[in-house]
Amino acid sequence: MEILEIIQYSFVQKAFIAGSFVAISCSVLGLFLVLQRLSLIGHGLSHVSFGAVAVGLFLGLYPIYIAIPIVALSSLLILKLAKKGRMYGDSAIGIVSALGVSGGIILSSLSGGFNVDLFSYLFGNILAISSIEMYISMGLSLLVLLIVYLFYYELISVSFNEDYAKTTGVKTEFINSLLVVLTAIAVVLAIKIVGVMLVSSLLILPAVSALQLKTSFKNTLFFSSFFAVCSVALGIIISIILDIPAGATIILVGFVLFLISFLIRK
Repeated sequence: MEILEIIQYSFVQKAFIAGSFVAISCSVLGLFLVLQRLSLIGHGLSHVSFGAVAVGLFLGLYPIYIAIPIVALSSLLILKLAKKGRMYGDSAIGIVSALGVSGGIILSSLSGGFNVDLFSYLFGNILAISSIEMYISMGLSLLVLLIVYLFYYELISVSFNEDYAKTTGVKTEFINSLLVVLTAIAVVLAIKIVGVMLVSSLLILPAVSALQLKTSFKNTLFFSSFFAVCSVALGIIISIILDIPAGATIILVGFVLFLISFLIRK
């Protein structure tokens, strides 16, 4: 099957569009998370999203509508535990993510075990994205990027030196809360793309790949987004040609791009 033939299918076009928007928002947020050493929060929130999706399916509601507020509140809880609970950030992430997974397993058991819908969120199913899901992904991704643009300099200041940012009048607590809530939205959108198990990779790989190039911060943001979109586009095409899972292929392509950028740096 030729590439031009593949991209003519409507389901592939929807996958490209939704995947690209979500990938860009994840790559931009991922860069700030990596600089603040909060990259593992994506892993924790992905586990929470599993429980949140299970809640939505258990109640018979559209999972994303339920998952976004639950995961957003969980992200604030992680931040609160890390700042006020006298524990390291990874400990707070571990506690909240364990609760999310446990709740998801219990709810899936009560509803008769893992079904097809839950599996699609667990391992990702980008090629089955509907038109409504595509529009939701585009709208929320644009909202995330708009908020990042409006608070761009505050996010940079907090990411590089939080103490200095505080002395210059930046409301660091608000900015940190804003960052984790935006990350929660991106994680919920990304679980349909690559699945719960691989969301953190979509946040981290493009960012660390761009950081290897040792360029300006704006250029690093551009390259992070570029690597993310390339991962999605190439991953979808390769997965269709080889008939392998798209989500895992997207992450593998992202890892190859990281190796290339690492070798370029050397």
